[in-house]
Amino acid sequence: MPSMPMPRVHSIALPSLLCTALQAAAQSPAVPADLVPPPAGTQRVEVIGTSPLPGQGIDRNLLPYSTQLVRRAAIDEAQGDNLTDYMARRLPGMQANDIQGSPFQSDLTFRGYRASGLLGAAQGLSVYLDGVRMNEPFGDVVNWDLLPEFALDSMALVPGANPAFGLNTLGGAISFTTTNGALRPGVAIEANIGSFGRRQLEASYGHAEEGSGWHQFIGGSTFEEDGWRDFSAGRVNQVFAKIGHRGGARSWSVSVLGGRSRLVGNGLLPAYTLNITDGGSVEREPDLYAAQRDAVFTHPDVTRNEIGALNVQLDQPLAGGARLELLAYLRDSRRDTLNGDGAEGDDDDDDGGGDDGDAPNAVFNTTATRQRSWGLAADVSGSSGAHQWQAGITFDAGRVGFDQSEQPGFFDDSRGVRPGSDAPRASVAVDGDARALGVYASDTWAIRSTTHLTATLRYNRAQVSNTLQTLEEDGDGGAAPALLAKPRERFSYRTLNPAIGLAQRLGSGFTVYGNIARNTRIPTVIELGCADPQEPCRLPAGLQSDPYLKPVRSTNVEVGVRWRPDAAHSIEVSAFRIDNHDDILFRSVSATSQLGYFQNFPRTRNQGVDAQWQGRFGALSMQAAYSLLDATYEAADTLRIGERNVAVRPGTRQAGLPRHSFKLAADWRTSPAFSIGGDMQLVSGRVLQGNEDGLIDDGGSRADLSLPGYALLHLRAAWRLRSGIELLMRVNNVFDRRYETYGALAETVFDANGVLTGDERDAVFVAPGAPRSGFVGLRARF
Repeated sequence: MPSMPMPRVHSIALPSLLCTALQAAAQSPAVPADLVPPPAGTQRVEVIGTSPLPGQGIDRNLLPYSTQLVRRAAIDEAQGDNLTDYMARRLPGMQANDIQGSPFQSDLTFRGYRASGLLGAAQGLSVYLDGVRMNEPFGDVVNWDLLPEFALDSMALVPGANPAFGLNTLGGAISFTTTNGALRPGVAIEANIGSFGRRQLEASYGHAEEGSGWHQFIGGSTFEEDGWRDFSAGRVNQVFAKIGHRGGARSWSVSVLGGRSRLVGNGLLPAYTLNITDGGSVEREPDLYAAQRDAVFTHPDVTRNEIGALNVQLDQPLAGGARLELLAYLRDSRRDTLNGDGAEGDDDDDDGGGDDGDAPNAVFNTTATRQRSWGLAADVSGSSGAHQWQAGITFDAGRVGFDQSEQPGFFDDSRGVRPGSDAPRASVAVDGDARALGVYASDTWAIRSTTHLTATLRYNRAQVSNTLQTLEEDGDGGAAPALLAKPRERFSYRTLNPAIGLAQRLGSGFTVYGNIARNTRIPTVIELGCADPQEPCRLPAGLQSDPYLKPVRSTNVEVGVRWRPDAAHSIEVSAFRIDNHDDILFRSVSATSQLGYFQNFPRTRNQGVDAQWQGRFGALSMQAAYSLLDATYEAADTLRIGERNVAVRPGTRQAGLPRHSFKLAADWRTSPAFSIGGDMQLVSGRVLQGNEDGLIDDGGSRADLSLPGYALLHLRAAWRLRSGIELLMRVNNVFDRRYETYGALAETVFDANGVLTGDERDAVFVAPGAPRSGFVGLRARF
């Protein structure tokens, strides 16, 4: 399969950018008034986009569902590790599972739906950057490490199965908007160092020419750390640039993004093993995690990502106050993984070429994914009497090339895998295409000054096709020397999804609202290529020609109340229920080997309550959020989850999602030059994967292996040394709590000291949370 040309981000880019920015800062002229954001403290209506291209936006108070709008200033003040950390600490309904153990590989969930970098995870959140979908075509994954956080201006979260955001938006959509030279003029630099050998630098320069309407922005970031767990060093480098022009009400911009990362996701670690006594009781024996919190199970587990992206946007006024937005984009990305895992079964007569004839006990799994996506979008919005309307059309296309190979190997004393003498052998390849056309319209109708009806309708037509190449067995049972292509498969999906809701203001700042929406998730290339239980595949993927999968049909109902008595205080409470019909689940054959297949499941349900309070009392600002989530299977079936066949029934809880979570944040500006703040998180227990039915084996042995809840405290401070220069300080997990964010029932072949024994033992594997850490930084703006 021919490789796709990929951009490179060279190590010289960021130092050169910094020098250029500092030289230009002194001669930056004044910013034209029409490009300058309103002064701080100015009262204004908060307008939010209700589609990837926001159009003229809608007043958040008029919408029949809860929304979140976060400005850059709030993100900077919180001093989170990154955006996923900020969202998990502050936003109701948001949680982050540290399954990979890397700060840039978080498994983010909202109301139980994922936006994750884990291939094979049931993705249910759409993520957009300047109107371009960031979910990759192959498995709908989100590579958080390739998002230019330093260049972001705002973030909007729109919950539920909103059809305006297109296919695969089940739990909600997260829309990021980048800044420009007018919104962020001058030089900005931020540097941080601290625990785990972390070193981070961000620099940017923005400029707007007075009178001409031209504006430019360029920035870059570099991140390196040794990691708090063994063999966990990682790095991320990014460059982002935007140039644009505004003449009167017309504007256009062109932006480019480049990024490279090398991250290590060491995954789960055995916390304790299980032993069933003759009397039927279950004994728990501490394992590797108990003695070595920073250990890893096996290694290496390396992921390398690269991206190059181009985005062109035009905003054109039309007659009658209408507005036209046009978008064109091109994205190239690549993903290479190297994973050292335990060997699967016997390796026939192949001894791996060494170690005194011993059969290989480990394997190197390598994958290479090349993805190119492109698309066009047009959106027209305006107002006509009591109607604020929006209509648009989108076309998205993507091509995927995927190759996987395996090489027998052997574990060393550190549980690292070293290759045997046999060369790597290709095991599977796929060449896939995905195309989606969407046409949508939305209208917010002011029936009365206090009553607003919002209706949305979207038609989607999508096609997914692929050509699979797999190893065929010859007559003697051996593998053919080359991959053999199977007939090309093509699957088509057509859907029509509506939404309707009502918001009613009652006076004194009270608004009640209700909304019902439907949306669809179509199977991705990887899911369609791995849907045959007779030929299970390995994730990231080992693909076979497989049967048709039905699209997931999601229905979302939300009701709530918001109260905003004044500009400094607000309360919002919303209750939701989301039913997924024909949900697509990965039914694994082995939790450690990642063998399994995708299949439709009759129905799942996520329901609960989100509540948020925000208040400002002079120099003190506070916010609190509480979430109740009940994520369940709603049909009787037997699922292959990890090492077990798990019998689920209506009401069985899904693994890895806490029922209760509470978040509290406070910031106190003690003087014009100094502020202190903190975040507190309280999270209830989580069901263990493979223990959803309360059993630990197929013989009926019963034990509750749920992970315990935890509480965390994070503190921060900022000291303004002089105008434009701040000293930043923060401590995460102040009390150094041991906590785990995810768990699975699996098997280990190592003893409690990590020494290979070859004896399989049932064990509870956990994703350990990071210990106490401290960081200091310097933020400067000129």
